[in-house]
Amino acid sequence: MAKRKNFTPSTKASILKQHLQKKAAISDLCEENGCTPGSIYQWQEALFSRAHIIFEKSGNKVGRPRDESLREKKMDALEKKLQAKNEVISELMEELLKEKKLAGVI
Repeated sequence: MAKRKNFTPSTKASILKQHLQKKAAISDLCEENGCTPGSIYQWQEALFSRAHIIFEKSGNKVGRPRDESLREKKMDALEKKLQAKNEVISELMEELLKEKKLAGVI
């Protein structure tokens, strides 16, 4: 009994790319990669059934993953928050130094 082979998403994408762009025969791809034609057709169906996500009009550039855009927005928000925190700390340090000078500690 043959053991099922699990393919990584990048391997599946590579096999589909060879088939769709380079016009490689499915039988050749199956022989080279140890998969079945049914697997390739399932991967192709999954690819096409989710392709619309790439083209959604959510302000994303075509081909840019949505999570990357969200990650950038979150990073910008965190950078602004960090900058505000640093400004507050700086002001507090100035006040502390003034108080120490007035008290004669420095």
